[in-house]
Amino acid sequence: MTALAKRLQIAVATLLALFTFANDAFAWGDEGHKIVCEIAMRRVSADTRTEITRLMAADQEFSSFVDACTWADHPRKRAAEHFLNLPRDSQGLAAEGCGDAATCVVSAIQQDARLTAAKSSSDGEKLAALKYLGHWVGDVHQPLHVSFRDDRGGNDVRVTGVCGPNLHSVWDTCLVLEAVGPDVAAAASALLESLKPDTAETWIKSSPMDWANESFAIAEQSTTGYCQKTGAGCNGSGERVRVDQAYLDTNSAVVRSQLLRAGVRLAHLLDTALSPPRQ
Repeated sequence: MTALAKRLQIAVATLLALFTFANDAFAWGDEGHKIVCEIAMRRVSADTRTEITRLMAADQEFSSFVDACTWADHPRKRAAEHFLNLPRDSQGLAAEGCGDAATCVVSAIQQDARLTAAKSSSDGEKLAALKYLGHWVGDVHQPLHVSFRDDRGGNDVRVTGVCGPNLHSVWDTCLVLEAVGPDVAAAASALLESLKPDTAETWIKSSPMDWANESFAIAEQSTTGYCQKTGAGCNGSGERVRVDQAYLDTNSAVVRSQLLRAGVRLAHLLDTALSPPRQ
């Protein structure tokens, strides 16, 4: 594919995503969520995969877990739990929870991981929790889902250049397509080929709070263009963010890493919740 054809493909897919999602903040778009769950399904144990397949057989809408990871966005369900808002002078979460909010993506992961694992949960409850869990783990790894309320996670930050119209949409869709392309299976394969075993072990030795703090640190990086650091604070980005090829090249590597981290960590959560204990 030529560079021009690739750019046109990205532009068309981004416009379609924007038309579908309107002004709401969705993480990674459908492609990103499916890639995360595709990676997870390839890494889980055989027992976990069998249990996921059994639960999904009762689903009325989706035939596969990978597709079902988009469920929470269509239509938007549990809206307050897709993200985490932090103060502009925050250094990140210091404890598991949601800061000054009652619920957020961190608490959602904890809740649905417990429901997925609980012996007292019915199959219907486990199925819903499973679909939510796959989605939440993707959400928390999208950097602009751990950000600030006053600009709606970058939805009110306008951009110029090859993507648009706002910074959140750049990270949801345009950067994903730039980084890994639109083919979910091929993207998952390429990302898994880059994974080193010791890296995966390091990634799973962490908590949802750690994942949120990693995303928040990326949101505040100068290369993201989301804010201007002033001492301990993070002011608005001010001028429109210029998204050019250099921006895409720099942040595509970040997106690849975040998608892979999310898939590896989701697989570990699913194995912990669904694989029977060994005798």
